[in-house]
Amino acid sequence: QVQLVESGGGLVQPGGSLRLSCVGSGSISLMGWYRQAPGNQRELVATMTTGGSTNYAGAVKGRFTISRDNAKNSVYLQMSSLKPDDTAVYYCYAVARNLRQYWGQGTQVTVDS
Repeated sequence: QVQLVESGGGLVQPGGSLRLSCVGSGSISLMGWYRQAPGNQRELVATMTTGGSTNYAGAVKGRFTISRDNAKNSVYLQMSSLKPDDTAVYYCYAVARNLRQYWGQGTQVTVDS
């Protein structure tokens, strides 16, 4: 059973930066981040394979950077030039090597002055 624990959310001013972290346990293949803003469905932010292949949502491309530490079973999201539209609950996501999907509990990111 894969367990995912997120950290790093909080309140930040527009134009600021935050770094989200997620530490997993178990045998994980794909890791990434999704987000859900008020009134919206959960949407992809970024994913990364164990081999380093990445996928970004167009809304965050160029501002957010996903990275992984495979040895630590961790994934990170460096968020820069944050906008109010980035306000959402951010969820860590993982696909285990048995192809089962897992979610973290989510961490709130609020971009506001």
